[in-house]
Amino acid sequence: MTSRRDSLLQEMGLGPLWRLRTARQDAVVAGAAQSGDAGAGAAGAAGTREEIIARLDWDGLRSAVAECRACALCRERKQAVLGVGDTAADWLFVGEGPGAEEDARGEPFVGQAGKLLDAMLASIGLRRGENVYIANVVKCRPPNNRTPQADESAACWPFLERQIALLQPKLIVALGRPAAQGLIGGEISIGAARGRVHRHGGIAVVATYHPAYLLRSPQDKAKAWEDLCFARRQMAGETSAA
Repeated sequence: MTSRRDSLLQEMGLGPLWRLRTARQDAVVAGAAQSGDAGAGAAGAAGTREEIIARLDWDGLRSAVAECRACALCRERKQAVLGVGDTAADWLFVGEGPGAEEDARGEPFVGQAGKLLDAMLASIGLRRGENVYIANVVKCRPPNNRTPQADESAACWPFLERQIALLQPKLIVALGRPAAQGLIGGEISIGAARGRVHRHGGIAVVATYHPAYLLRSPQDKAKAWEDLCFARRQMAGETSAA
């Protein structure tokens, strides 16, 4: 076990240191996916866009995200990326947005950052798809992989909130500043947020660096390892209290 963990830490760059829908639901999904006049019409019939999304099951949510035209990111996407993993997971990892490979394959964290995330998960005894769900703040790729703009994050936020409501995870790991700001609230840096337990709707939130940032700044991989160990200790506490 020790040698396995050592190899995972080396991969992280740390070396030896360490349900079917009804016709009614189909109409709701179509309404939730739209913005502008069409969205306003759906809102009048079934509630606001946020209220509609908040009633969707996983199938409805997946369809709503795939059909969403609520912000400009939909114009250049190949496909929207809802998320991937165990829909009864205790762990939820939230990143920023899809990159080029994610946009092509329809799954979050499948490029080099995804390989690093998988190594990060394995270093604390986790595996993608097993008691782990992975999502992003925005579901469509921002041009040139830039940081999502405030209006883009706001348009997608009801989708993430519904994912959280359906999952009911015991702990959320915010990967990077956009995720941390949305889940914790306000202008916050990862340096200021890490090492503490925050709460989002009563759910524990731990912040750490995004894997893509760690690829550019490997000197902070040791800090990310500390954050993962902190998250694991917090999860142990949350599980004991349950």
